[in-house]
Order: sequence, then C-alpha cells, then structure tokens
Amino acid sequence: MTQAVITGTGLYTPEHAIDNAALVAAFNAWVDAENARHAEAIAAGEREALLHSSTEFIVKASGIHSRYVMDAEGILDPERMRPRLAPRGNDEPSHQCEMGLAAARQALDAAGVAAGEIDLVIVACSNLERPYPAVAVELQAALGAGGYAFDMNVACSSATFAIETAANAIRAGSVRRALIVDPEICSAHLNFRDRDSHFIFGDACTALVLESDEVATAEERFEILGTRLVTRFSNAIRNNAGFLDRVTDSDPLATDRLFVQEGRRVFKEVCPLVAALITDHLASLELAGEDLARLWLHQANRHMNDLIARRVLGHAPEPDQAPIILDRYANTSSAGSIIAFHLHRHDLAPDALGVVCSFGAGYSAGSVVVRRQ
Repeated sequence: MTQAVITGTGLYTPEHAIDNAALVAAFNAWVDAENARHAEAIAAGEREALLHSSTEFIVKASGIHSRYVMDAEGILDPERMRPRLAPRGNDEPSHQCEMGLAAARQALDAAGVAAGEIDLVIVACSNLERPYPAVAVELQAALGAGGYAFDMNVACSSATFAIETAANAIRAGSVRRALIVDPEICSAHLNFRDRDSHFIFGDACTALVLESDEVATAEERFEILGTRLVTRFSNAIRNNAGFLDRVTDSDPLATDRLFVQEGRRVFKEVCPLVAALITDHLASLELAGEDLARLWLHQANRHMNDLIARRVLGHAPEPDQAPIILDRYANTSSAGSIIAFHLHRHDLAPDALGVVCSFGAGYSAGSVVVRRQ
C-alpha cells in the first residue's frame, strides 16, 4: 500500500516580539488606571481591586518568556490591548494567506516540490480570518497549486487532524502530494486584560508537505506509521465568537467572545487523556514509550508537557526528547507541535521514531507516529 511521508516543513515567524517584562508593564498600567477609575467602589468594598501581573508569575505558571505577534504596538497600548491589523481589500492577500505563503514556500523548497505538483491544500487552524471563500482556496490560487483545497478547524489539534486527513487521501491514492498550512493569529482572540491568560498566546504559521513515498525525492523524509485522533466535549476551553453574534444581539467585545479557559481543570483532564492516547496508539503499532527518540508535543504549558512526557516515556524527559519552544513562541495553537518538529528533528538518525501530538479545546487530541527514513 502507498505510504505517506513528510518531506518538508516551513515556519513563518512574525517580526514583532514581546517579552514578559513589556507585556507585564502594559497590563499593570491598565490595572492601575482601572483601579484609579473605580477607587471609590473599591474603598467601599463594592468592587475588588485588580491585581498586578509579574514576570515571575508568568514563568511559573507556563514556562513562557516571550512571544512573537503580528502587531506589538496595539497589544502594549494600555488603552487598546489588542493587535492592530490593517483591513485588507478583497483583491489583496488576506493576512493568513500572506503568512501561509511564506511558510508554504519554505516547505515546498525543502521537499523539492513545485506548487503546481500539489494536489491538496488544507488550511488548518483555530481561528479563520473569514468564513468564505476558504483561506485554503485563496492560498492555493496564490501559490499556483493544483487539485483542491479546504479549511478545517479543530482548535489546537487542527494540524494533526489535517495530517490524518492528508495521509489518508495519499494512502487511498486520490492525491499524491498535500500541503498543510497552520496560520495562527492567536493574539487576536486573547484577552490581554485577563491576568490568568494575558501571556499565553503568540502568532506563527507552519507548513508541511506530505507525499506518497512513490513520488517523494527529498533526502530527509519521515514515514507516517499511523495516526490516531480523539475528541471529548468540554466547556473548559471556549470561545463564543461567531456569525450569530449580530442576530442574537451579543456584545462582540464581551469577554466570552475571546479565549476563556478553566486552567486547572484543563490540566487535570487533558494530561491523562493525551498520555493514554499516545500510549495506546504506540501499543497498537507494537511500540512503547521507550522506543521513542522524540516527542513533539503541543506547546501550551511546560508543566503539561513534562507530565505527559513522563507518563509516555516512563521517566522525566531529557531536553532533547521532548523539546520546548513555547518559552520563546508561547502557545501558537495548532502550529506549536509543528514548530517543535520543524526545529528539532534534523539530528535524528535513520529509523528513529517520534510522535507529533497536539491537544486542546474540544477536547481534541491527535497523535502521529513517524519514523525517519
């Protein structure tokens, strides 16, 4: 049977970076202004004073030190505290298409594949710039790719769900080459006025080229040995923004129209779910954690990754066994595990085994077992 192989990756990193100190300074300036505005109510016990954030709090809670964003100025303005992106005309490339072009071209070059040889383009991410026309079809046209294209959204698991979709299409023989692009502008859905989450997200875009092993020519390739997906409904991570806002008369600036989560609950419920998914997936392939050279995990929280890696490997991971990139990229949703794969795979020896795993809202989780050829 035809096997699917990963032959190229790409990464677009925005030019703006915000470290914890700058983010905290902006947040605390807003807190001071809010507390001053409501000083009488606070003094009367009618309202609680808002608390400052700190760099120490952020690092302890998440392991994040910095993040890349599409726009820093708007985020760091205490009177705005959200990115400022210029609107694009209908005849201009959308923001996500522009990000996707940069990452896709890297991946195509690495794979030695021309855009016209692509049969399938999937744009998979947590938030899409518009409902339609599909960003994937726009990207397909901008690249000059062939075949067909579509968007998909499985929150932070979008990339691994797209990998299974593309790999299955290749195995079935309906396509020979597929391109997966994950353009995440997570700063646009983050509430920068929420002390518990204002530091979590960053922006980035990744791309993967998948090919049939019968046509692949790249020297470096990773055979996809198997994929496994799981979903379980939960409200612990939620974003209520949607096209019904205008007909339900919902406030588009309400906090529930942004990212909200119950962090402790997510930690307790997602870690065992993901560890079991990977362990059971490995067992179905007659493999175990001790066979893995690398775990490329979703980059949301350092403590979650360490716990999942310990449960899968059976011991605390060495830094190169479960590489962390969220310290400088923060949580980039579906792009996170692919950034880790993009940056931390080239040293693996032939036949080395690894797992790309993403997990997040839904709950959803995806496991992709690969072997370097």
